[in-house]
Amino acid sequence: MTSQNARRAPFRVGDQVRGTTYVPPDHHRHERPERFEGVVVQVGSGYAGVDAKTAFLWVRLADHTERQALVSDTELVPKEVAQ
Repeated sequence: MTSQNARRAPFRVGDQVRGTTYVPPDHHRHERPERFEGVVVQVGSGYAGVDAKTAFLWVRLADHTERQALVSDTELVPKEVAQ
């Protein structure tokens, strides 16, 4: 049974997205957030009870490396309209 209040996740595996990578606060001395664009390969934090502010997703870039980002720091790339 589907709930009327059920919400679709903001991203799905295979979506083209762009955003800013997540760097944990204790890594800021060594790493800096960076902009990225790629394809979603995993959605979800992997931890039960995590709210949307701290939910993660993983994105595969064109060079086949992956980046972790907060859902809140990521957006869908608009699909081009065929002419």
